Amino acid sequence: MERNENIKNYVPLWEKYALTIPQATEYFGIGDRKLRKIIFDNEDADFVLMNGDRTLIKRELFKDFLDASSVI
Repeated sequence: MERNENIKNYVPLWEKYALTIPQATEYFGIGDRKLRKIIFDNEDADFVLMNGDRTLIKRELFKDFLDASSVI
């Protein structure tokens, strides 16, 4: 199997387990400041994943959180 250096291992956002804040902003259509406020207000929630000082959002759990919310 040949390896093509021009091809990256690309995983679409809808298949990723965890998203960075910019990725989550794009995927969920929520602004950066609003998303950061939701994370700050729910820092102990299951959908928040910390990788050092980097905040990640567990995509499926955050989707469930949004589904259960009527207002964000």
